Amino acid sequence: MIIGVPKETYPGERRVALVPMVIPALTKAGFEVIVETDAGIQAGYPDSQYTEKGAQIVTTRSALFEKADIILQVLAYGSNDITGKNDLPLLRRNQILIGFLRPFGSREAIQEIAASGVTAFSVELVPRTTRAQSMDALSSMGTICGYKAVLIAADSHPRIFPMLTTAAGTITPARVFVIGAGVAGLQAIATARRLGAVSSAYDLRPAAKEQVQSLGGRFIELPIEAKDAQDARGYARAQDENFYQRQRELLGRVVKDNDVVITAAVIPGKTSPVLVTEEMVKSMAPGSVIFDLAAERGGNCELTKAGATVVRHGVTIIGAINVASGVPYHASQMYARNVTAFLLYIIKEQKLQLNLNDEIVRETLVTHGGEVVNVRVREFFGMPAPVPQG
Repeated sequence: MIIGVPKETYPGERRVALVPMVIPALTKAGFEVIVETDAGIQAGYPDSQYTEKGAQIVTTRSALFEKADIILQVLAYGSNDITGKNDLPLLRRNQILIGFLRPFGSREAIQEIAASGVTAFSVELVPRTTRAQSMDALSSMGTICGYKAVLIAADSHPRIFPMLTTAAGTITPARVFVIGAGVAGLQAIATARRLGAVSSAYDLRPAAKEQVQSLGGRFIELPIEAKDAQDARGYARAQDENFYQRQRELLGRVVKDNDVVITAAVIPGKTSPVLVTEEMVKSMAPGSVIFDLAAERGGNCELTKAGATVVRHGVTIIGAINVASGVPYHASQMYARNVTAFLLYIIKEQKLQLNLNDEIVRETLVTHGGEVVNVRVREFFGMPAPVPQG
């Protein structure tokens, strides 16, 4: 089977789906790898490194799609809502497509992918289980995002992060508060600590307390309790508006005492809950920074503008999207390892194993045979249950 790696076309995207170091593992398993010219150049991987590891370089995108049995992308159509549609005519029936598809984003996009006849797998849907850990691209990119968010926030803040004792006196450390202690939030805590800041965090899931404390952060406990705080996959569950209102009241007291607030409360398939109101922003000291990692899903801060940085009431609010692309070398490396593990899992002896009794296959498979087949995706869009085949 031939794996094709096209150049990413989303504006500003610098990652690449495969890096040279994983190619030997794929060729050993019987795959042939072809890569579009300069697909990895912006991530720091020139064509020469791919050819050294056994890949072939293809000069045109159309030729790559025509030759490849499997298309590996970072942002495939669905998650790439700007230029991704241009790839639809290049896809063909029974071709395998793997990448971020944003399956709960646009119903039209997912149906168009299905109509192309491809068997599409969405890496966002890899279950968070021990067995699937090596394939969990969402967690890998979350790690990158949490790290990068702190660096950008530190660069945007008018004070330095660590405590310093100097001839000019002692400088107190910056205070960083992280809301949402998932993968991105935990990495933000760790990075802020490395930079010398005093870190604290809040998460509605009680299980997060130990993780925050293990990184040297202080866990903020609020006198409210969430109902069914997390689902079976380890994600936070959406709560009712009464809970969020009380949560905002209590968080407001914490937010105003911090120099930097990083919000990372994302609920898959849902608009992000507003946790930082305009009133809370007003209470923060001038020069404070909010980095909203949930900007793409509506934002955790009421004043966030997706894809933009704004200043409101003297506070800088960063709504950057596609943050992982800002560290393309290692983001690509982590993603490549994840999709390689996934590929070697679902394809044995050069044959696709569509075993729907396997949770990893069942959860990630979105389209097959011209239909949207993923149960969660169909339920989300209110589509009727698929008609059994045969």
